Amino acid sequence: MTSRTITSLTNPTVKAVRGLHMRKDREDSGLFLAEGLKIITEAVDLGHAPKVLLHGAEAASHPVFQRAAQAAHAGGGEVIEVSRDILEKVSRRDNPQAVVGVFEQVYTPLSAIRPHSAACWVGLQAVRDPGNLGTIIRTADAAGCGGVILIGDCTDPYSVEAVRATMGSVFAVQIAKATIEEFIDWRKSWPGSVVGTLLTATHDYKAAPYQSPTLILMGNEQAGLPPQLEAICDVAVKIPMRGRADSLNLAVATGIMIYAVTE
Repeated sequence: MTSRTITSLTNPTVKAVRGLHMRKDREDSGLFLAEGLKIITEAVDLGHAPKVLLHGAEAASHPVFQRAAQAAHAGGGEVIEVSRDILEKVSRRDNPQAVVGVFEQVYTPLSAIRPHSAACWVGLQAVRDPGNLGTIIRTADAAGCGGVILIGDCTDPYSVEAVRATMGSVFAVQIAKATIEEFIDWRKSWPGSVVGTLLTATHDYKAAPYQSPTLILMGNEQAGLPPQLEAICDVAVKIPMRGRADSLNLAVATGIMIYAVTE
């Protein structure tokens, strides 16, 4: 098993990998970046082989890296040793991870979702913050949710920032995306509860009549759910604010809801 060495920042492969920080390049290529052995090991364990694996010299002998390299080679990918300078530029960090992987993006079509395969699913409308999205994907994985559905104009789940926040769960959780109109039409056949957190709700989130499988709908960080999505919720709940703060971070609120419906 061999790897080639690249030392030039102007190398076409290095430039292409660096370009994956840009959404347009990710969308055009269908690829994304994942940094660090932990996340890359999660990917390999779940059957996702790296298309490109960049590594520093110090990682070459690590047994976990060698397993990832074997997976890359077996899948027809490239394993490339690079300088620390290249790793810094690719990761945009002064203290980069010793291994960076390039993987294929995977989206699950709405038509392929099997609601009864999990007790809880999450729908997110126009979520803007990649850290919030990544944290929600990680929480959904931890709680055993079936997947996360992105509705409307959401931030990219395959951005470097979102992938970092998932800590590898981006490879474990089904991710779907849909327009609001597509989602509303698809929701008509949902067999359980569709739950929204609304300021006007009368049900406490811990006492609402959830029916499995439960689909939790969460709105944009600033605006919340739009009226057309509020209208398709058959259960409306609120999370009480007992202190001076009048709202919760989206990822925190979603995590509270996930565990409320799965316990």
